[in-house]
Amino acid sequence: MNFSNEGPIPHNSAPERKRVPDRFNAPASADAIRIPVASCHATGSLAVMMRWFLLFLAMSAAASAGPLPLSLRSRTATSPQPAESEATWDTARTAILVCDMWDDHWCRSAARRVTELAGPMNEMLKAARAKGIFIIHAPSSVTDFYKDSPQRKLAQQAASAKTPVPLATAPRWGTAWCWTDPRRESVLPVDDSDMGCSCTDRKCEIVPPWKRQHPLIELKEGDALTDDGQETWNLLTARGIDHVILCGVHLNMCVLGRPFGIRQQVYLGKKVTFLRDMTDSMYNPERPPGVDHFAGHQLIIEHVERHWCPSTTSTAITGKLPFRFKEDTRPAP
Repeated sequence: MNFSNEGPIPHNSAPERKRVPDRFNAPASADAIRIPVASCHATGSLAVMMRWFLLFLAMSAAASAGPLPLSLRSRTATSPQPAESEATWDTARTAILVCDMWDDHWCRSAARRVTELAGPMNEMLKAARAKGIFIIHAPSSVTDFYKDSPQRKLAQQAASAKTPVPLATAPRWGTAWCWTDPRRESVLPVDDSDMGCSCTDRKCEIVPPWKRQHPLIELKEGDALTDDGQETWNLLTARGIDHVILCGVHLNMCVLGRPFGIRQQVYLGKKVTFLRDMTDSMYNPERPPGVDHFAGHQLIIEHVERHWCPSTTSTAITGKLPFRFKEDTRPAP
């Protein structure tokens, strides 16, 4: 029996915004990044300014880039025990993709966990920027909220690049979607066919309320924002990035299936890992296999480690202990 959910879910249309809100954390002025604006006015070309801006970002990233030691955990189909391997990634050739960390969620429990995760994730992203890692924010279906932001424009204006394989085109939940692939993975180990609301008092109505990325996660100069597979590929290609780290929600759905997610990045030939302590899953403990929410999430982590890519933790970036949800009362690993 295939437990993975195949049904559509409605998604909202983000409201139009007429100006860039202060909370975008946009650069204060052109002087702050020392772009020769006069030469841009002289040519009348926005493209000239954009080239100078990209050059500045590349030089800034190169100045802070260095090795990123990682402990990667993976599994095989024949062994129940994980295998640990050590790797070192060049931060100048590494990107972090932040998946669907919305400001709200139709499931109250999921929304509460995202809010708990958002602050520590923002601190992790700060540390990643300081190491020269490129950050791509990917709040699916609400990118219009950011249509005037420099982060959105950076993604839109990246030069188009041909992908080595066709990108996913099947629609789902406001973007293209990479569905469960029976050629390389078994069915999901939890039943998420009810969409996974883990609330115990009453189940939540599926009416998506999200309008933007969670406000606790900052957009900074040099970050990009997109939910589009081609734009993501363009951004990575322009920077020579071949290592991708995924974080965000939800692992059994969007982190795997979005057009910028794990499946698509693996198909494109990227070296991929995900931060297992900075993800969550949509799983209702009343559904098979009948374990608590966090044990169900652990089963999803193991599924991805076995069939798609290794995992690591935020410790590699922050130097701190891995994040842990307050409601997760299982013994620490």
